[in-house]
Amino acid sequence: QVEVVESGGRLVQPGDSLRLSCLASGGRFDRLTMGWFRQVPGKEREFLACVSWYGGRLYYGDSAKGRFTIARVNAENMVYLQLNNLKPEDTAIYYCAAAREILPSLAGQYEYWGQGTQITVSS
Repeated sequence: QVEVVESGGRLVQPGDSLRLSCLASGGRFDRLTMGWFRQVPGKEREFLACVSWYGGRLYYGDSAKGRFTIARVNAENMVYLQLNNLKPEDTAIYYCAAAREILPSLAGQYEYWGQGTQITVSS
């Protein structure tokens, strides 16, 4: 069993930036693909980004639109999502997830999920 905990969400203004953090424990972190998703009421969970075991391969979903960057630090069991130029439509609950598959982009392919952290973008 792998435990996943996200943090860093808060209220920000349009154009602001912030970084989300995710800690995974209870398994071999360097054997997991780590990904980020987001979800708003009435919509399906959206894939944002994922990073391979050693950080050498990155994959971004359309929702990221070049504004978000994923990174991992295996020595700390941490994965990060840098979000720049935030817009009101980025308001959502953001989830960190872990998978044993290679760079999956579907929510059903991830085995372990955090509880989510809320980002609200409003002026």
